[in-house]
Amino acid sequence: MQYYIVLCNQSKYIYDIHALVSAFTPGYEVKVLTKDSVIRNREIQKASPSMELELNKDKMTCRFLASTKTIGEGWTKEDSLVSIRKENRIQIQNVEDHEYKNTLKLFVYDSLCKYHEKELPWGDLTGIRPTKIPMTMMEEGKTKEEIETFLKDAHRVSDDKITLAIDIAKRESTILGKTHGVDGYSMYIGVAFCPTTCLYCSFPSNASFGKEKVLDQYLDCLEREIDDVADQMSGRPCDSIYIGGGTPTTFSAEQLQKLMDKIKSKFNIQELQEFTVEAGRPDSLNRAKLEVLKKAGVTRISINPQTMKEETLRLIGRAHTVQETRDAFALAREVGFDNINMDVILGLPGETLEDVRYTLEEITKMEPDNLTVHCLAIKKGSRMQQYVAEKGLPVMEDMDQAVELAAEYAQKMGLVPYYLYRQKHMSGNFENVGYAKPGKFGLYNILIMEEIQDIIACGAGVISKHVYPSGRIERCENVKEVSEYLNRVEEMIQRKRTLWEQ
Repeated sequence: MQYYIVLCNQSKYIYDIHALVSAFTPGYEVKVLTKDSVIRNREIQKASPSMELELNKDKMTCRFLASTKTIGEGWTKEDSLVSIRKENRIQIQNVEDHEYKNTLKLFVYDSLCKYHEKELPWGDLTGIRPTKIPMTMMEEGKTKEEIETFLKDAHRVSDDKITLAIDIAKRESTILGKTHGVDGYSMYIGVAFCPTTCLYCSFPSNASFGKEKVLDQYLDCLEREIDDVADQMSGRPCDSIYIGGGTPTTFSAEQLQKLMDKIKSKFNIQELQEFTVEAGRPDSLNRAKLEVLKKAGVTRISINPQTMKEETLRLIGRAHTVQETRDAFALAREVGFDNINMDVILGLPGETLEDVRYTLEEITKMEPDNLTVHCLAIKKGSRMQQYVAEKGLPVMEDMDQAVELAAEYAQKMGLVPYYLYRQKHMSGNFENVGYAKPGKFGLYNILIMEEIQDIIACGAGVISKHVYPSGRIERCENVKEVSEYLNRVEEMIQRKRTLWEQ
């Protein structure tokens, strides 16, 4: 394991520092430590620090201490002697306490830019919702020029990302204006099973092979939760229902029919603005399942290839072929679905820019109504994290070109960007963007990001969110392990009741 160690004289802002440094140092395990924690951490006691931060109320200092061990191959002793003099200081005057964190982040970002001789597309923004800033400023009556200036000067966001953020914020505002907002709610149903577990996945999911009895038990528990949600939310309008996972179409056609019948008996499907089911894995689909969903009133589905390269599919554990993706998509069109999303992931192991181009070419031929473009994020708890630790993962050098290429192909397909979010440990420090044809936007995707409405969730590993009129948000989680969920479903129901009774 190669470490990039940051020594800091205080621990208060470790999370923010870690996120920024990680964005500049792909392929390294970043540790932000105080001197005391270095002494306690035997694993890295012998590793040399790469960076030192001295953070005081009136001054910040950043020093870089390069060495072959912590910075990487290609550095010599002479480089180290030169780089030790690369230092950045800032004098702080008249900065209020609540502004100190923003000042710190910008200082660390500028220091890293100076030392590593590169800039990041989103500047010093490390949160998952970069559109929140332009959205808030628009609500305050700020002009486009004022928003652009703020994002550039206060956060160093690039011109391209500023344009993207403002464009999406405008589109989201229009879409959200058609919902019931805080007066309404949305329901998420999580199906914690997949045909196989993908290498990059960290979601609560279980390989379904040989678990027919468990799937029946799980469905029974979902029905009990759905009954209680309908009772608890009686009288309030439901804007969207989203069935995700895992892979909901891991259920048999008969099990899906039972789930659809339960939902239709408890909710007025015609009043929903959106009813989405992730039919993500082509190897989980057949005509019978698609017909069940279509007849039940499902308006939007996902069929997700992630890549159209056979070798990568095998590497990441997707038990289907490229042709099966094409066949599943054609079958969904034949059954009558006119709002189909497809997911792709940029930066998968071993893939090049040309592989990305080929995937986008093949997807263009199918003409999906939505395209969600993810940049690979190596998540804790995923087998990808273990894979990287054991074998390393070459970073796609031209990730910026891959992101631009995806945007170009989306435009060719008549798709416009409508939502955006970011994750930790994301390749190239880029973003995930949802593109869609006008009128085919995924409402739930926006609602889950913007947090303007209650999301009440059923299933193992799901999180419910209660959004108060004041903007305060409270959450409660269902247990992740399926066996625990089956045994404790009544407790999960009570957790939600307690949350909404507060």
